[in-house]
Amino acid sequence: MKQEMKPAASEKRIMGFAPNVFFLGIVSFLTDISSEIIFTLVPLFLANVLGATTTVIGFVGGLSDSTEAIFKILSGYLSDKINRCKSLALFGYGFSALSKPFMLLANSWGIVTGVRFADRVGKGVRSSPRDALIANSVEVYERGRSFGLHKAMDSLGATLGLGIAAVVIYFTQSGSLTLKPETYTTLVWWGIIPAFLAVLVLAVFVKEKRRPQNTVQADMKPHFNFRTLFSGMDSRFKLFLLVMFLFTLGNSSDYFVILRAQDMGVSVLAISLMLVVFNLTYTLISLPAGLLSDRIGRRRVIAMGWLFYALVYLGFAVTQSQIGIWILFGCYGLYYGIVEGVAKAFVADMIPPDKRGTAYGLYQGVVGLTLLPASLIAGILWDSIGSAAPFYFGAALALLAVIGLLVFIKEPPKKKPADSLG
Repeated sequence: MKQEMKPAASEKRIMGFAPNVFFLGIVSFLTDISSEIIFTLVPLFLANVLGATTTVIGFVGGLSDSTEAIFKILSGYLSDKINRCKSLALFGYGFSALSKPFMLLANSWGIVTGVRFADRVGKGVRSSPRDALIANSVEVYERGRSFGLHKAMDSLGATLGLGIAAVVIYFTQSGSLTLKPETYTTLVWWGIIPAFLAVLVLAVFVKEKRRPQNTVQADMKPHFNFRTLFSGMDSRFKLFLLVMFLFTLGNSSDYFVILRAQDMGVSVLAISLMLVVFNLTYTLISLPAGLLSDRIGRRRVIAMGWLFYALVYLGFAVTQSQIGIWILFGCYGLYYGIVEGVAKAFVADMIPPDKRGTAYGLYQGVVGLTLLPASLIAGILWDSIGSAAPFYFGAALALLAVIGLLVFIKEPPKKKPADSLG
C-alpha cells in the first residue's frame, strides 16, 4: 500500500491557505507580471515591427506552446521518479528568467522564436512539478480552492503586468495603431525585474513536500519510458486527454485574439487595456469557480466554461464594433477563470499521488502539443478565408468537446480527506 503524507498539524496557514499554495501563488504573480509585460504584445511586435505574416505568427505561438508541452511531460515524469518537485520548479523559473533579457536583441522573427523557445522550456520544466507540489500540499476537499487561488494570483499578476505595459505605451506612443520598436524595448526592461524576484521567493519560502517512497520505487532509476507513462492511470483521465485534444485543436494561440482586435482598428494602448480587463475577470472568477467545483463537481464547471468559450469565439467571429471587442475580452477572461484551475483539480481527483507529476505533464503536454497544429490551422484559415474563420472553427470544436466530456467521462467519486497528500 502506498503511503501518503498529511499536512503538518503545526503548519501555520496564511489567509486560510497552506503556505506552499500561498507562496507559489506569489511566485506565479511575479512571473506573470514579467511575462505579460514582455511577451503579450509579441504578435504585434512580429507583425508591426518585424513584418511577419499571420501564418508565421501562428507558427511562433504554436511552436513555443508545443515546446513547453514536451518539457511538461518530461519534468512531470521526472518529478514523480526523483520525488523532488521544488528543485525542478526552481530550475524552470530560473531558466525562464535568464532567457527574457535576450528579447532586447530581437531583430528577426527567428530570434524571437529562439527566446520564446527558451522561455517555454523553463515554463515546461516548472509547471508539472509546481502543480504536483500544490496538489501534494493540501487535502482533497480543498484542491479546488487551492488551485483557484493559484490561478487567481497568476492572473492578478498578469493584470498588473498589463497595467504597467499600458502605462508605458501611453507615455511612449499613446494612441498609435501599431507598436513601435522603442516602446517594446522599454517594456522588456520593465519586465525583467519581477522574473528574478519570483525565483528568489520560490527558493526561500516554498518547502519541498516529498512523498514517502516504497522500497521498489526508491530503487528505480529515473529513466524515461513512454510505455510506462500511462500505467496506473484512471481510464477517465485517458478519455479526458482525448477530449482536451479535441477542444485544444480549435483553441489556437491567444495571439489571434490580439490580432483580431488590431484588425478591427483598435490601438495598441486600447489592446493593452482590453487585456487588463481580460485578466481582471480571470482573476475575479478563478477562486469562486474552484470553490464551486468543490461543491458541484469539476466536470460540470469545465463544461460550463467550454460552452462559454464557444459563445465568446462566435462573438469574436461576428462582432463589427470595438465595443463588442471590449466586452468579448472580458468574457474571454471569464472562460479562463472558470476552467484553468478546475481542470487541474479534476486531474488530481483522477490520479493517485505517486503519479500526479506524470499526469500533469501528460495533461499539459497534450494541450501544448496540440496548440502547434491549432495555431497553424488558425493562421492558414485567417490568411486564406478571413480573420473570422479561426473563431468559427474554434467554437465548433468547443461544442463537440462539451458533448464528449458530458457523455464519455464520469465524475470521480469523492474521496475521504485521509486519501490526499500533504
